Amino acid sequence: MTVSIRAAQRGEASFLSDLALRSKAHWGYDAEFLASCREELTLKDAELAGRRTAVAERDGSVVGFMTLEGAPPQGVLGMMFVEPRAIGEGIGRLLFTHAVETAEVLGFTQFTIDADPNAEPFYEAMGGVIVSRVPSGSIPGRTLTQYLRTVEPPEHIAAGLV
Repeated sequence: MTVSIRAAQRGEASFLSDLALRSKAHWGYDAEFLASCREELTLKDAELAGRRTAVAERDGSVVGFMTLEGAPPQGVLGMMFVEPRAIGEGIGRLLFTHAVETAEVLGFTQFTIDADPNAEPFYEAMGGVIVSRVPSGSIPGRTLTQYLRTVEPPEHIAAGLV
């Protein structure tokens, strides 16, 4: 099964927002927590292009998406979510690689990632370096680990060892 990455299309924002919430829920967050995150995880069709939203598609179905935001040289991996049934199948790695390649083409030298605790091992494996703790955008008092990722791939990723 081949996975392709393409730009998000107008009309997909609602589906992608629902995918983000399903993906977040996969990690055992309760309904109250998810309700608090809803606004932060909601995309609008008018902002898909500006946020450089890309989707991963397999067999005609969207299985993940990411946004690469900001202006060179410093960007932000704003969102990255994988359909729960596809977690662990390499979709996140493909989306992250796409983010790095896109960042390089656009002239970014680095980007930050505010990581959910469940995603921290993934971002570390993808070459992210912890730089700070930042407040959550949706949950008062909650902090997230912020990673910095340079655009050049670390050797272990370039060699396909992750």
